[in-house]
Amino acid sequence: MSTPSPSTPTPAPAGAASNAVPRGVFDPCSLATVAPPSPPNLSLEQLKQCSEALSFFKKKVKNTATITQEFSRLQAMRTPRNDTMRRCIVALGDANINKNRYIDVLPYDDTRVILNASSGRKDQGNGYINASFVTVGPTEKASRFIATQGPLPETFDDFWQMIYQYRCSIIVMLTHFDNARMTGKCADYFKSEKGQGQFGNINVTTKSTVVTTCSLVLRCLELQRNDAMEPPVPVLHIEYPEWPDHGVPRCTVSVREILRRLYHVPTDVGPIVVHCSAGIGRTGAYCAIHNTIQRILLGDTSSLDLVKTIADFRSQRLGMVQTPDQFLFCYQAIIDELEELSMRQVWVKSLFDTGVVVLKRSMMLWL
Repeated sequence: MSTPSPSTPTPAPAGAASNAVPRGVFDPCSLATVAPPSPPNLSLEQLKQCSEALSFFKKKVKNTATITQEFSRLQAMRTPRNDTMRRCIVALGDANINKNRYIDVLPYDDTRVILNASSGRKDQGNGYINASFVTVGPTEKASRFIATQGPLPETFDDFWQMIYQYRCSIIVMLTHFDNARMTGKCADYFKSEKGQGQFGNINVTTKSTVVTTCSLVLRCLELQRNDAMEPPVPVLHIEYPEWPDHGVPRCTVSVREILRRLYHVPTDVGPIVVHCSAGIGRTGAYCAIHNTIQRILLGDTSSLDLVKTIADFRSQRLGMVQTPDQFLFCYQAIIDELEELSMRQVWVKSLFDTGVVVLKRSMMLWL
């Protein structure tokens, strides 16, 4: 594998919209099917990269002590709390403190998402939302993410402005709706049962809902601004309600089905928004799985260092991947996906080769 130099993302300029391509070029709702789209066709070089990475990861997870040591090393690399707080000045401001679901999960000033002033938002402030730009690897080819907390009722307007402003076509929700203010993990931020809601100057309409066999809830949403003569824009909302807080799913199938859909999202559209409750544990695990598989297919050998990948994510949003179980789950999901990609490609190649042989024999008989 060749090794592109990994890089930390440069956040979008303060108050500026993303430089993503127009959303009309890509329809995210084309991915809202009961069965996931076919995985990407891999080149022989990519198959080789998958095979090498699969062998590497399988060998590593055989030794559980190694995985435990890796997570301990990752935890030892954490920034001291006082230093962390010095990087979160905006989040701790008087106008913003109540916009944080958890007082100890805050975005860094240098990677936080910044909202433009908007006539539809009640509190203009300094464009604050508890959300961070995160990515690892070659920024022109690897997916960019916005990792964020589950929206609070007082931040619904901010959340939808972020989606609209940064041209985000995909929202991945790794928790369930719970409107309890003190104990709830994520309020219903688009009135999913009613089908339509107004948030600031943005109307959000649920156009269709599909539930897959893997317990994913796929909703095609439509966003329309009240104060601009612009066509409505589609957004795909993927909800996986069965991932437990601080825990892991019983198997990797559902998480990998999300990835299977997002293989087909161009990297030059707006960032993929990922959230759970705090926006660091389950969110960090999904981002690590997605990013690692993607970089393996790009031939980036640094993708084999999962500790480094998660450490890089943590340098952009604190606490990404919270528990040893989530860390091990990342490894298992990566292994399962590499196995399935490799097996499918080998099967397709075998079928193709068999067809070619049969065709050649038929032609010889005809001649």
